Amino acid sequence: MTALLALPEGLFAVLAALRRRCYRHGWCKVGTLPVPLVVIGNINVGGVGKTPLTQRLLQDFTARGVRVGVISRGYGGKHVRPTLVTPDSTALEVGDEPLLLAASGAPVVVGRDRVAAAQHLLACHPGLQLILSDDGLQHYALARSLEIVVIDGARGIGNGHLLPNGPLREPPSRLASVDALVINGPLQVPLALPAGLPRFQQRLLPGDFIHAGAQLPPRKAADFAGLRVVAMAGIGHPQRFFATLQALGLNVTRTLAFPDHHQFVAADLPDDADAVIVTSKDAVKLQCVNHARLWILPVRAQLEPDLAAWILSQLEMKNGRKIS
Repeated sequence: MTALLALPEGLFAVLAALRRRCYRHGWCKVGTLPVPLVVIGNINVGGVGKTPLTQRLLQDFTARGVRVGVISRGYGGKHVRPTLVTPDSTALEVGDEPLLLAASGAPVVVGRDRVAAAQHLLACHPGLQLILSDDGLQHYALARSLEIVVIDGARGIGNGHLLPNGPLREPPSRLASVDALVINGPLQVPLALPAGLPRFQQRLLPGDFIHAGAQLPPRKAADFAGLRVVAMAGIGHPQRFFATLQALGLNVTRTLAFPDHHQFVAADLPDDADAVIVTSKDAVKLQCVNHARLWILPVRAQLEPDLAAWILSQLEMKNGRKIS
């Protein structure tokens, strides 16, 4: 299979390199913004932990008094133009991840065109001092101040090949031009990194289980003892979620994995379960189901060292002024 896919992989590599060169040399127009923009992205497909990282950065920047907003592609949403996420927005309209990010209190705009999305965000919130781009590493039409790449510690860069022969959107050499790397979870595979590349460690810490209908108090894993428990996930790397439940000591009867950004319907909820446990990302898409058996496992990112402080120091050096 690898040999059969070598030709399309080579074509993908040439087109990706040509596209990036067009923007780097000014052959294609690059939009700039009046405030710094930091990209939180990845070179490989699949869930790597960008959304929890972005949530944590929003929390840390807000705690420092920095007025920060977010732009996102809004995968899975039906929006056709830049759209501000509001309390009335649904995952069907704006995607699942933007709803999670907006829950932090920061303004979020979704849009296929990141330049237009950022401009709309600033038009709605002209006092912003900093914008985070949730994903968008390969969206070279938008100028960026810093690039932060997230890599899953368990999977690394896979077989090191580009699509469709492997999981990579860009070659591993792309890491030499980014500003920092965040490793999500313990690094379990060999990973050759450019010398001097700042590196941060992320851990996802699970909280108590929250009842989706808000009718019952939070639970620990032991509170599900004796129940038929089904774990359900429609995220980029569902096995990480299932492994987290196992590590917590939860006796899961079976697991159900759906494609990333899956738009759930009532029929997806299993009938043979006393409790169904989902991620926070999936919970925002499950307004269509009976919440009586639905439980959510929230996670929060822990970063070492302090990435938000590092970003602010880098932006101060680049721009010659402090953001506060």
